Amino acid sequence: MERKTGHRAQGAGRRGQDAGRRAAATVRQPPAIPPPVTAPELRAAKGARRLVMVTAVDEPSARAADAAGVDVVLVGDSLAMAALGRPDTLSVTLDEMIHHTRAAAAGARRALLVADMPFGSYQTSVADAVRSACRLVAEGGARAVKLEGPRPEETAAIVAAGIPVVAHLGLTPQSVHRFGGYRVQGREVEAALRLIDDAVALERAGAFLLVLEAIPAPLGEAVTRRVAIPTIGIGAGPGCDGQVLVFADLLGLSAGPAPRFVRRYADLAGAARSGIAAFADDVRAGRYPAAAETYPSPAGLAAALARRLGGD
Repeated sequence: MERKTGHRAQGAGRRGQDAGRRAAATVRQPPAIPPPVTAPELRAAKGARRLVMVTAVDEPSARAADAAGVDVVLVGDSLAMAALGRPDTLSVTLDEMIHHTRAAAAGARRALLVADMPFGSYQTSVADAVRSACRLVAEGGARAVKLEGPRPEETAAIVAAGIPVVAHLGLTPQSVHRFGGYRVQGREVEAALRLIDDAVALERAGAFLLVLEAIPAPLGEAVTRRVAIPTIGIGAGPGCDGQVLVFADLLGLSAGPAPRFVRRYADLAGAARSGIAAFADDVRAGRYPAAAETYPSPAGLAAALARRLGGD
């Protein structure tokens, strides 16, 4: 009888230990990390689902966009205006783009990280274009690059180097002086048809994604129907395969009038002003920091400070 009782106790003990180990294993198991989005996956999304792209300039903005579930995080040269206070995108250097791309790469763990190739980094020669793209990948951590305008030769060379390319047609901000300002493109029939031809040429050169900016909605839809790669619109109408907005614009962080295509989804600038003003009021009134926001004195410190201050 005692022997049976002992066996039962030992069995119960083993079962308890096993259950404890299973529970510990369950607790220690890290959360599942979704697989990273890839360029082939996005290209295959044509006609299957709409794609979402958001710009980012640093780790916090890239992390927020990534956590929100966007497909693509673009480190755009628009950071010149959105983060650096400059009047246009033309002054951003390749070194600055690498710096911001590396910061965004720390936050974008799942979304495909695309880096803009800045003005002057690819216009001078095909060799310069490949060299600049390689730096954005090797030093910045980008997994694809974007370049503006009808550049099929540069696109093909970068793709041949093993780097996915996002093309960009319509209003290309690096050509703002040639356009005479930030103007809608493709309004004339000849220009619209040429844009379609340019889109086809960029697809043939190997681009896997095409950004269409500030063009009439019917033209955006026509390009989308003509090419087999997804189109991402920004002021190009709802007929595109996806849409992109600048982080600062969609969250209400940018100053001044917004372009027609911008929709504000939050007022973070207003929230920031309110929060900082409340902090300033509390500091000036002596309400911050409160006792709960300070570290307590260890034993003996108060007496030692009193002796030291009393002796001075």
